Amino acid sequence: MNQFFKLLRDGQRYMDIWPMHKALASQFPEFRIITATRFATRVLPGVAVLAACGHIGYHSLSHLPQALALALLILSLPLQGIVWLGWRARHPLPLSVYSWCQQLQQKMRDAGHEAPPFRYGASYLDLACILSQALSCLDKEFIDEL
Repeated sequence: MNQFFKLLRDGQRYMDIWPMHKALASQFPEFRIITATRFATRVLPGVAVLAACGHIGYHSLSHLPQALALALLILSLPLQGIVWLGWRARHPLPLSVYSWCQQLQQKMRDAGHEAPPFRYGASYLDLACILSQALSCLDKEFIDEL
């Protein structure tokens, strides 16, 4: 159970760190997952209440267990996005992305900025950290190269 909560914390942290830049949307699915998860977190609690009340109003109180199950299913959707993000944050980078990150790290050093350490076996969370820092300190040409 403790591992599950750590996975949720990792997913939330990854969602907070990942740079929400449209140039990254074509390369990584995180942009779409984070957008959908944030939207679901805002909207689905109200949808769950309306669905449960509508189900009870249409059928009667004898269908309360089904209405609660429906509401819990709807409320679990944002949680699924956070779990996926937590899994992705821990996942090691493929070699092609790893070498691209090393080039990015070198560009940051050449521009006179301190780059975060990047080691072999780095995860997508490390990628999010370096991308976030690169987007804040490098010029717009870096974004065009994506």
